[in-house]
Amino acid sequence: MGRVLGEISYNNVTELFSARIPLFPVTAGSREINGAATLHVAGLSLQALAEEYGTPLYVYDQQTMDDNLIDYRQALAREYPGASSITYAGKAFLNLAMAQWVRSQGLMLDCTGAGEIHIAHAAGLPRSQVLVHGVSKSRADLESALAFAGTIVVDNLPELFFLASLNWPENKRPEIWLRLRPGIAVDTHHHRQTGQEDSKFGMSFAEGMEAVRTAQVHSLPLTGIHFHQGSHFHDPSPVAPALHSILDWIVEARSSTGWQARAICPGGGWGVPYHESDLPHRPVADYVQLVAATLQAVCRENNLPLPVLHLEPGRSLVARAGLAVYCVNAVKNTATRRWLLMDGGMADNPRVALYGARYSALPVASPERPSAGPAWMAGPYCESGDVLIENLNMPAIQAGELIAVPVSGAYQLSMGSNYNGARRPAVVWVKDGRACLVQARESLDDLLRRDLSLI
Repeated sequence: MGRVLGEISYNNVTELFSARIPLFPVTAGSREINGAATLHVAGLSLQALAEEYGTPLYVYDQQTMDDNLIDYRQALAREYPGASSITYAGKAFLNLAMAQWVRSQGLMLDCTGAGEIHIAHAAGLPRSQVLVHGVSKSRADLESALAFAGTIVVDNLPELFFLASLNWPENKRPEIWLRLRPGIAVDTHHHRQTGQEDSKFGMSFAEGMEAVRTAQVHSLPLTGIHFHQGSHFHDPSPVAPALHSILDWIVEARSSTGWQARAICPGGGWGVPYHESDLPHRPVADYVQLVAATLQAVCRENNLPLPVLHLEPGRSLVARAGLAVYCVNAVKNTATRRWLLMDGGMADNPRVALYGARYSALPVASPERPSAGPAWMAGPYCESGDVLIENLNMPAIQAGELIAVPVSGAYQLSMGSNYNGARRPAVVWVKDGRACLVQARESLDDLLRRDLSLI
């Protein structure tokens, strides 16, 4: 009888490895060098990368991102006869290299606030590829958006009134979209729900109608509607009634004001498998098909021209592309648990503490070893909540070994911190056997860089 973790049972030497390797980047696998097997990504040894760049280390595989983007584009081409566009949700993970990838792929980049807009501008994105979100945009955020963005998604009426009062740049008039609340959330953790009626995000339908009239009075270039129901959902069916509600409102707006939406964006949020028990996972094509079919059907029923369909993925583009590599500093056995104490955790990945996210892992060396029973993997920080993975079957592990945690590309480094003086990890970009350091590890001096002495 195999060891059991939830619904997963491992009965032989290679089952643990074969169950988990589909969570890793598409280029990942085990290779033998000088008689020793190690995990590789994009033809590169994770052991060698960790030796060169240190740990904790984040590795992003471009081929995985490229393949995920192809899945979206092929699904849109197959399912939607109208024009379409894809926006990368920068909040999932954004640095200069990621913004450059977005630019090279011809995607739009969703930026929240002046900081992310600054990264987009530094990466050379043209205005047409920069879209600005934000539930509480400051004056600085809006001025930056007016200077560098091609689209501003307006979250609330005060924001629209403020925009109407500004002097818009000559020959640089960003398009305006309104963010509406459809009143329907998706099935996900309550911290990740955004579309319900009492959400802090977006406008009610009545406020949206006032926003249309305000835009008309002030000759603002209002062209689109945006809504979002939540992040990391796995069942696309709640998107259909929300899309119906939004399109019913668009029909009413056309009747009442004569305004016609040229673009519609149902946001993103499609989930990914983080653990082997999440497999098999529904493909992104299921989500795209439902959105496209619903939009076409309702437009036909109401004699509406097909709008440009914008999708806004973040996690589903980059989560699987990223993995984290940690070093085990110590192995500790208590009365009921085997602890693998690593050199990273809550400071670079707070998702477990915030959402109860569940991850999997493999040892970098000899990853096909059989399980030695459940292990708890924790970080070095002074919090009982600094436990990255609980009750996961793992091989026998010794201090000094490396552990690779897959599906680490989204909402980890973006939400990380310097808690306990942690220094943010290095980030390496890999493609076709080449590695490029795209984010340096923070130094001890970096921790003091913004500080000023009282003396």
